[in-house]
Amino acid sequence: MGKQVAIIMTEVFLRRLTPSLIPFVRRQHDFRILSIRRPIKELKAIIKELSPSALITEWIPDTTETLLELGIPTVIAATDNQYQGATSIDVNDWQVGSEVARAFAQAGYQSFACLGNSTPYSDQRIQGFTQELGNTAQLSIHEQETLNETSYSEDFALPCQSLQNWLTSLPKPVGIFAVHDPLGRFLCGVCRNMGIKIPEEVAIIGANNDDLVCGLSYPMLSSVSIPWDTIGESIGEAIRSLLAGEPTPTEPILVPAGAVILRHSANHLAVGDPTLRRAMTYLTTHIQEPITIEILCSELKIARRGLEQKFREYLHCTPWEMLCKLRINQAKQLLTETNHPISIISELSGFNDPERMAVVFKRIEGIPPSKYRKGIRKNS
Repeated sequence: MGKQVAIIMTEVFLRRLTPSLIPFVRRQHDFRILSIRRPIKELKAIIKELSPSALITEWIPDTTETLLELGIPTVIAATDNQYQGATSIDVNDWQVGSEVARAFAQAGYQSFACLGNSTPYSDQRIQGFTQELGNTAQLSIHEQETLNETSYSEDFALPCQSLQNWLTSLPKPVGIFAVHDPLGRFLCGVCRNMGIKIPEEVAIIGANNDDLVCGLSYPMLSSVSIPWDTIGESIGEAIRSLLAGEPTPTEPILVPAGAVILRHSANHLAVGDPTLRRAMTYLTTHIQEPITIEILCSELKIARRGLEQKFREYLHCTPWEMLCKLRINQAKQLLTETNHPISIISELSGFNDPERMAVVFKRIEGIPPSKYRKGIRKNS
């Protein structure tokens, strides 16, 4: 006979996790959904009446701790805080920041900034961003606390003067990491109102890759992909383990972050040199085709030596190395978001040879593509 599991979280988080939790219904688990924004006394009363076998909840300060007092086996999403008798599951927020830093550095930026929101995950993402750049990077951090976390999709707050002063003071062009998508969309709006060009003067990358936020932002927001399906599957497996009476993990389960998905708010068009912009446009447009440096130089009508000099000066790599990085980014996105076999991903990424892709992938990422996918899917 199935058991009843209460899901207590925001609608935004529930929307992300539902597809990967549906298969667990087939195991005759009955999920009952409650909004975590209900008054805590009301929540506790409903939970006691339902008497569920387990809880799935999103981490909310104070509310989570109060729910744990009920003594019901609990899985907590979106936190790496460890609680006795509960399983905590979260994305690796340090890696989220690291992925953004790598994307900006790859694009040749020399000036970097972070817009945080004074939450634990914000601090961790900024730490990952800072550590990836190293101590020599020119970096500025600003905290924006006016956005209401209870209304994830709303961003009606007016920018404070200190934020506008901060944006004005940043050396341009600058790559700004907004620690989550609503903050990134908010920042795009502020820049537009101030007459700051995106991405020519300010490039912006958010995090969560929420289609409803990124796609409805102008310009459309670049963002780090979070493998919500993997997080949902991990939550489902954790519930299965709790219901089976298995011991809870002694450490939080951290799911690796996905790749940066580049949209209009941060792309190669921000490169200052016009020849490089043409080169990057050609590489990204023809990424699946058999490109050679000779073909690239012929299309751009520039000498190979001159082109390679521009790549080294602005992007600190050769044209071939940049093409490999672009193809690996494409492969990472496909490994994260699809179930395509490696052979198909190698074709879609322009390698057209799984063994060749594996060699380049390991050289750039440190692990082969199969292990990268396993890490995303199995939290290893």
